[in-house]
Order: sequence, then C-alpha cells, then structure tokens
Amino acid sequence: MSFPRYPKYKPSGVEWLGEVPEHWQVDRLKRSVASCKNGTWGDDATGGQDDVVCVRVADFDRRRLQVDLANPTLRSVPVKDRAGRLLAEGDLLLEKSGGGETSPVGFVVRWAHSVPAVCSNFVARLEPAERVSSSYWCYAHAAAYAVGINTRSIKQTSGIQNLDSQQYLDEPFLFPPLAEQRAIAAFLDRETAKIDALIAEQEKLIELLAEKRQAVISHAVTKGLDPAAPMKPSGVEWLGDVPAHWHVIKMKWVARMESGHTPDKKVPAYWEDGSIPWVSLNDTGYLQDHDYIAETAYNVTEIGIANSSAHLLPPRSVVFSRDATIGRCAITTREMAVSQHFIAWVCGDTVVPEYLLLRLRSMSFELERLTTGATLKTIGMPEVRTLVTPLPPRAEQLAIVEYVGSQKLSLDGLLSEAEQAIILLRERRYALISAAVTGQIDVRNAVPETAA
Repeated sequence: MSFPRYPKYKPSGVEWLGEVPEHWQVDRLKRSVASCKNGTWGDDATGGQDDVVCVRVADFDRRRLQVDLANPTLRSVPVKDRAGRLLAEGDLLLEKSGGGETSPVGFVVRWAHSVPAVCSNFVARLEPAERVSSSYWCYAHAAAYAVGINTRSIKQTSGIQNLDSQQYLDEPFLFPPLAEQRAIAAFLDRETAKIDALIAEQEKLIELLAEKRQAVISHAVTKGLDPAAPMKPSGVEWLGDVPAHWHVIKMKWVARMESGHTPDKKVPAYWEDGSIPWVSLNDTGYLQDHDYIAETAYNVTEIGIANSSAHLLPPRSVVFSRDATIGRCAITTREMAVSQHFIAWVCGDTVVPEYLLLRLRSMSFELERLTTGATLKTIGMPEVRTLVTPLPPRAEQLAIVEYVGSQKLSLDGLLSEAEQAIILLRERRYALISAAVTGQIDVRNAVPETAA
C-alpha cells in the first residue's frame, strides 16, 4: 500500500517528528485533555449497590488499544469516590504505575464500553478536551509510546515504575484540524482491523500447527508407524489400543527414577563458582521449546552435591518437572543435578531417552488428571510411580523418534513462518499508525473498499 504525502511541509521543531504538514499545529499533549484524574482501587467487599468495574493495567489490550473486559474486576466504590472518575465512552486510560524494562509504563488505551467503571489506582483517566477526536489521540499516544516519549517522565521507585502524568502531558505532539483527526482515525480503524484479521488468521494457524504436532507425537508413540499392525487393548483407559507386539509397562521398570533436592542457598560454598548444571523451575521456560538441555540458570558445586540429597545424574537422563509448569521435560547432554521440583529418569537398555521424552510429552491429559493443588500445582511421587508407557522394540522406538523428528521439523518450519508473519504485520501496524498521526502520509482522500 502507498499513500501520497501532503503538498507542503514545515519543520516541527521536535526532533523525532521532523517535518510535518504545513497547516498542522505543534502543541503539548495536555491541550488534547480536559482533565487527568487518578483512579481508585475501592474496596473488595463487593456485593452491594456500590459495585463497579475497576479497570486494571492487566485489562489493557495493547494490540487493539482498548480495554478487554473478558475477566472484569469488581470493586466497591462509594458515590463520593466516583466523582470525576466514572468512565465515559471515548475516555483515554493512561498506565501510571507498574511496567518493566521490556514494557515501560505510559501506555494508553481507549474506553469504549458503557458499563459503570472506574480506573484502578495504577491508571489515570484522561478526559478528552472539546473538539478533539479521542480515537485519533489514542493512536497518537501509541505512536508516542513506540518512540519512547513516555520514558522521559518515568520515576523509578522500589522496583515499580511510576509515570509523572503532568510531565508526560507536557510532551509535544501534532494537532491536525478536527476533520483530519477524524479522517485519520477512521482510516486507521479500517486498516488496523484488516491487519488484526490477518494476525488472527496466523494465530489460528499457529494453534492448528501446534495441535497437529502434538497429534503426530501422540499417535506415533501410542499406535506406532504401521497402520496395518494388529492392535490389542492396553488395559489403560487413557491409552486405548496399542500394537499387539508392544508391551505396556510402568515407566519405573524401564527407567530409574531419581528425585532432586536443593542444596542450602545460605551456604555460598554450595553455589559460588559452581560448575554442575542444576535443573530447577527457572529452566522450565527453556524446556518448553527444547529437547536437550546443556546449561541451566544455576550451577552447584561438588560440595553442594555432597552435602545434600541431590544426585549427580548421567548424561542422557530425562528430566521432568512435577511442580508448577508440570510436564516440561528434556534430555540432559552432560552430568547434572535437579531440584526437588523435578524427577530424572535414567533410562535402561530397553528404552531410548528420545522415545521416553516423546511419551512424556504425549501425556498431558493424564498428567493433568494426576495433578493436585490450587496455587502450586504438583504431581506427587506416588502418582509418578503409577505412570505407564507402551514399549515397542528398541529398533521401533528409534524409527518412531526419527519419524516424529522429521514431522516436527516440517511443522516447526511452518510455525516459524507464521510467527514471523505476525511480527511483520505488527511492525506494519505500528508503522502505519505512526505515519498517519505524524502526517507522513495523507489519508484524507483514502476511500474505504466497497464490495463489488
């Protein structure tokens, strides 16, 4: 897509804005705001007539620049505390507190709902001034955020970022005539909706590809590769039928179970300059996307191993998380130890570690059934000892591993393409917003597509 430039430009006097359309004004952001009011957290004793929705930063849909009320938070806010805080359609909500290195505070979304609501104390309500388009200004704030204007107004305290909203509103921006604000907003509404639809298609494709990959693994390690192979009941409800020549056996009989431990964190000699990888919950993010693990977030020393219940495990052990993110697993490539949140399976001669890894990754429903705990989900050791696996001959295990690997390689390539497409579409979205609200393209005559 290409759009014309404006006929004439002038220097804006603002470095990041550069030259801007000649008839646009440069002014402070606060000129677009009638009032800026901090939110309130209210009382959690809900159930009465004072209950209203309290919008949190977690409710910000940062892609669509709006509030997501899929899981609204209700708070009790007396009438006196609602003065100047009840949200009206078109209000802009400014993130004042929270944030982090990768997502600093200062993001703005638009309120487009009609339910009674206030902002939380981490959010400020920006009431649009008269004769401005709140839709345009929502996009304008998004462009400002993308170039980091907000970071100049961030005050860091106690690990939580706080935005000085008045300092932020003193930042300069562009004020097109109201008619152009509306035209730009309408244009961006249309074009970003198209981009969002394309992103949604790619996200659905990623979901389907992930399901396909899981189905390939589950079918191969449960039914084998020969569709004509005679089948027999496994005797295990969740497994169903398996090839007649396979055994169904408890995992503990084909791989030695080893539990883990954490050496005392208060003893520096157990950890300082440690060279032994120690698999813990800090590594579960890595395990999600990798079949093998060579390095860990923390290392222990030989003294730490000697003075704890942790064991030094041989290479090609299968480590498996049984707490929190249950079922994350990988094969070690060197001697390691694990924390008490993990189990290690040291494979015997009858099972290939890669096959056991696939088996564990195909058992999500069974693992979920065995899980206990509301806050910290876990699978107890007695439940782990009940896990069973279909066991083909070793040569067939190797063939299954090779087949699944080739299928995953193909599917992972498609997944990578879809993920890259989403990245490019999001970049396109923000580039289009920035170009439109800074006057680098002229969309006044952009005509919506009509059906033939």
